[in-house]
Amino acid sequence: MSLDDFRRLNFREIGNWPLLPKLLALVAVFVAILIGGTLLDWKDQYDTLDRAKTEEVTLREQYTSKKAKAINFQLYVEQLHEIEQSFGALLKQLPNKAEVDALLTDINQAGLGRGLQFELFKPAASEQPADFYAGLPISSRITRNLHDMGAYASDVAQLPRIETLNNVAVFNDKGVLTMEAVAKTFRYLDEEEVAKQRKAAKDAKDKKDKGNR
Repeated sequence: MSLDDFRRLNFREIGNWPLLPKLLALVAVFVAILIGGTLLDWKDQYDTLDRAKTEEVTLREQYTSKKAKAINFQLYVEQLHEIEQSFGALLKQLPNKAEVDALLTDINQAGLGRGLQFELFKPAASEQPADFYAGLPISSRITRNLHDMGAYASDVAQLPRIETLNNVAVFNDKGVLTMEAVAKTFRYLDEEEVAKQRKAAKDAKDKKDKGNR
């Protein structure tokens, strides 16, 4: 068929059209249905399918992660048990409130046992609380030879409780050595003190949050 033959076709007499124009018209209708369906209805379905695919990927990743955790669960339990044992052992090295005085005596005796002369041994007026423990600084000043001072520091480090020597400074005044240091001992807080600490921290946070509004 020529182009003029197509122009002479009457849409009202489509049933009488030759085979080729009928096929072309059918293809055009089919294409129009596809385009219309895509624009009007199938687009939402395609979007839903894309979201489902994305969710599938996320769920697969979550499954893989949880599966790995499940496989290693027993290992995590054993590690947690070891951590709890280690923490318990460290906690036992912290005295309670009633044992602090005896600990101060141990530190003092460590110096006297080395023949040191304490010119100053003064615990701080207040403790320095942390999450579950409190530190007590002790300002000290001692005189002796350098060897005995080093031995004293070693003795303090080997005490069964946790003690540290901080801000150590040694001065030589005409052959007389003087060591100034802040010994620090620690004790664990009881449940009532821990609860009080947490409440104070929460109150401070709430107050700060209100001030930022």
